[in-house]
Amino acid sequence: MTASFKVPKIEIERRIHYTQESLRKISIDALLVVQRVDLLYFAGTAQNGFLYIPAQGDPLLLIKRFAPRAREESAIPHIIEISSSKEVPERIIDFDGRLPETFAFELDVLPVAHFDFYRQLFPARRYVDGSPLIHAARSLKSPWEIDQLDNTAKLSARTFEYMKNHLKAGYTEMEFAGLFEAFARKIGHGGKLRVRDYQSEVYPWHVLSGPNGGKMGLLDSPFSGEGTSAAFPVGAGFRKMSAHEPILIDLGFVYNGYHMDETRMFAIDSMPPKALKACMATLEIHDAILEAAKPGLPINQLFKISVQKAKALGYEETYLGPPGYKVSFVGHGIGLDLVEKPIISARNEDLLQKGMTLCIEPKINFINEFGAGIESAFTITETGSRMISRVPKKVFIV
Repeated sequence: MTASFKVPKIEIERRIHYTQESLRKISIDALLVVQRVDLLYFAGTAQNGFLYIPAQGDPLLLIKRFAPRAREESAIPHIIEISSSKEVPERIIDFDGRLPETFAFELDVLPVAHFDFYRQLFPARRYVDGSPLIHAARSLKSPWEIDQLDNTAKLSARTFEYMKNHLKAGYTEMEFAGLFEAFARKIGHGGKLRVRDYQSEVYPWHVLSGPNGGKMGLLDSPFSGEGTSAAFPVGAGFRKMSAHEPILIDLGFVYNGYHMDETRMFAIDSMPPKALKACMATLEIHDAILEAAKPGLPINQLFKISVQKAKALGYEETYLGPPGYKVSFVGHGIGLDLVEKPIISARNEDLLQKGMTLCIEPKINFINEFGAGIESAFTITETGSRMISRVPKKVFIV
């Protein structure tokens, strides 16, 4: 984070109050926030500690290290320093007069061993999963948060411009990825992308050239490519890029904690007609999704619209992966994590709401030939959607 970045007090208060209302609706006495990104969201600091959010009353932030920095960063009014996790129950009793009988934890990310420790530490009558409440709060972005995503999008667009000006034949995928990542770091990229899924390993870049692009989606990630080895089988590899072939580049950018996730197609000198046609098809699918997105629409309708459009364009078999390896989603939420809820999947019947920020990523695979795709971020407005991404929606021929 930059030195001038700070989550405003009004943002912290809004998030706390929203969550407290949710706690009261389902009769949960309190939520304990431990995970770093959730601490950043609710307290404005990612320092090691615990945030106690009671259903009624003020929250309490307990910091193990480094309390002076936490006091500078956080708008939480009650911050105390502790030397051990074992102090937390006593400090909560001193602050709130009692321990909660029904206690919520981030059970989607909390390791079992840690949860067992907390259950011994807090003699509550009932322990429940508080992560759905957290996801609900974080899925709806305030105007301030959307401004942060806009700031990230500006820097990401500068990095894509750098790619356009520096891509040339002879670079390996990894070599070129290192070049534009270095540029991104110079202008503010935080370096580490955050994801909530403990199994996911994410990279700031994927560079998939020629036949490597045809391998995207063959692992759990929608991108795979060649990678560097069996130990790191995704991202850029050591294949040298050549003229007259499609090159898919996906960049994850993070600035002040807020992410951008974008993909564009490149080619040196020219792109083969078959690949160019597929690229243009993904642009049409992309725009069909955006045109349909509006508050109140079931999220799975966006997925269905994309599949119908791909079929109409003649790409039913190759859309979202080859037969037998297709993924069942075409996008995801984005914010303090690279991938957040909601997921734009075939099964998600939740309704789009104003303030949701999402990425759409229609992709077409031709095994052992190439991959084609585009990914952009947008937000749901009162009447429709607005693009957050600032990278031109085009194929870059350099």
